Amino acid sequence: MPTAAGRVLLAMAACLFALNGCETSSKVSGLFGSTTETTQSVASRAQADMTATGGIPTTAVDELREPDAVPKGLPGKNPNDDLSLGKKYFRAADFGLAERHFRRAVELHPRDLESWIGLAACYDRLRRWDLADRAYDQGLKIAGPTPEILNNIGYSLMLRGDYRRARETLLQAQAQDPSNPYVRNNLDQLEASFRKGKAIQ
Repeated sequence: MPTAAGRVLLAMAACLFALNGCETSSKVSGLFGSTTETTQSVASRAQADMTATGGIPTTAVDELREPDAVPKGLPGKNPNDDLSLGKKYFRAADFGLAERHFRRAVELHPRDLESWIGLAACYDRLRRWDLADRAYDQGLKIAGPTPEILNNIGYSLMLRGDYRRARETLLQAQAQDPSNPYVRNNLDQLEASFRKGKAIQ
């Protein structure tokens, strides 16, 4: 038969357990330190992970969310969905595995721009230009010629050695968004190639 002190401890533990269940996932990060510092470190890591292709980055907020606190049906919101896994493998330079996940993502969500651009970028790295063109065409049908898509197409053309068309495409992207650092970086790379005589004007 439990003692009175034992019953009190058991009751206190039950109350703490019940109160802990009332805490939401958005407040949990505050228990372990500053959420501002966490958000800034995740944002800086996400910024460092972005490639020169100007791909659409994962936001810091998405990386901080708990898997059970986000809608399951939206691509890129669950760390185990195909879009998120495609990004993970792309950052790890496993382009074959990334392509498989991006392909599944576009099959499940055929109107998701980010999945199509990720798939196209994988095909660029795998040197499957015909498939990259098809994926970029799907992206253009969804969003039109945005600076981001034009930048990625320009980068793809640079990889193929088609420097004249790459420059034209990148200049179109720059005309739409003159302050875009990814477009500027790709144009700088292209100009450096022209100066070294590697690119044909």
